Amino acid sequence: MRIAVVSVLTAAIASPLAWFVALKATERNVVALAVEESRRLFRERDTANLAGPLASEHAETAAKMTSGGLFDIAEIYDREGRKLAEASTAAGLAVEPQLPAHRAPAYRESSYESLHVADDRWVLRVFVPLRDGGTASPINGYFEGVRVVPEWQRSQIADSSLQAAVMVCLASVLCGLALYPVVVRLATENERKARDALDSQVSMMEALGRAIAKRDSDTGAHNYRVAWIAARIGDEMGLDRTAMQALIAGSFLHDVGKIGIADAILLKPGRLNEAEVAIMRGHVRQGEDIVTGVGWLDGANAVVAGHHEKWDGTGYPRRLAGDQIIIGARIFAVADVFDALCSKRPYKEAMSFDAAMAVLVGETGTHFDPAVMDVFLPLAREIHDRLESSSEDDIRRLLDDCVHRHFGT
Repeated sequence: MRIAVVSVLTAAIASPLAWFVALKATERNVVALAVEESRRLFRERDTANLAGPLASEHAETAAKMTSGGLFDIAEIYDREGRKLAEASTAAGLAVEPQLPAHRAPAYRESSYESLHVADDRWVLRVFVPLRDGGTASPINGYFEGVRVVPEWQRSQIADSSLQAAVMVCLASVLCGLALYPVVVRLATENERKARDALDSQVSMMEALGRAIAKRDSDTGAHNYRVAWIAARIGDEMGLDRTAMQALIAGSFLHDVGKIGIADAILLKPGRLNEAEVAIMRGHVRQGEDIVTGVGWLDGANAVVAGHHEKWDGTGYPRRLAGDQIIIGARIFAVADVFDALCSKRPYKEAMSFDAAMAVLVGETGTHFDPAVMDVFLPLAREIHDRLESSSEDDIRRLLDDCVHRHFGT
């Protein structure tokens, strides 16, 4: 469709331009012929001498010989710009009153005017300085001729210009047709490579997610669930493509920094002391370091950095509040807590849907952004029921579909 549109637009623009260029070129050719013929006439006959007692006689002869051929009006001037003679045909007499007046000739180069007068007649007005030799020779006088372009010549010029326009139009269309299979093949190959690259990126993200899960004695299902929940909220909030990519990658890899936390702290069965809590909280900074500068994962940085911040500013590590927290991190906070409450863990049973929602609603305005909660509340039951009836493989497929929709070409 793009090739077709470009071909049609090219034809639509280039064809009139080709028509105009061809028209002007033909017009200039007609004028050039007239100029050359007038100069040849003055060179070959004893009419070049436009000074002295026989100047008027020479000019009269030249004007009569010139009019009626290529020109319908012929005017001869001396080197001072004084008119010496004029001769006209019937067509010339008809258009002469409609021609614009001009000053006495004093030009050094040939030129012409293209005019349209009454009755749609086309007039070419030619101005020629007369010399004995080349362009460096002194000017002996001036010739000014008017040609009323006959209908047959106008048709010929129009046909020639139309042919040029049609040829350009056909060339544009044929070029589009020739390019189409090449572009389709390249586009198909590019799409395949893009899919391969996306699959590699997803595989890398999943590998990191599995590494995190292994460190945390988890199956990794939490990463898939929380990323899918966050994506559902983000879709409903109308996040753009870039924001959705950052949200999905950041949600999936939110705890990637735990890779750098020692097992003694990460897997400690009891309560952490103050120093250990500080070390554990350091996983946020370590997560930022891991995803920053890794190409397509770079967008995950903001969610990884802000996934423990709270709406009222009591979170960590930067104690950001309100809109200071990026929207992706605010969405993730709701998705993360909802899944944590509704999921069974080795150390706790899954909370009922109503009980989990009571916790989320109770912390709206303190932990959670009220605007995000307004969007999540109508979706919550559907999300809960979908996840409750899905296996880990089902959830993985849900997220894969989501990733390919937002990251694909």
